[in-house]
Amino acid sequence: MDNNRLRELFRQAETQAVIPPKADRKGVITCDFAMYRWRHLVENFFCDLKQVRSIATRCEKTDERVAAFIFLRAIHLAIK
Repeated sequence: MDNNRLRELFRQAETQAVIPPKADRKGVITCDFAMYRWRHLVENFFCDLKQVRSIATRCEKTDERVAAFIFLRAIHLAIK
């Protein structure tokens, strides 16, 4: 979503918006594309975690076991 109201909310909260501007936008808005690449990787990681049924449905009872499965999946993705 690329609109002025959302960008103004980010500015008021003193946070940096990592939203690339749309190609047909009239005004020029800067974007940190290096940070946007990292954001994309993090979002893909969480999407991949949701594909693992035991993590998505919280089949494990304790937080430690859920964290262990998340770490195992992260290691598996790093080796892949």
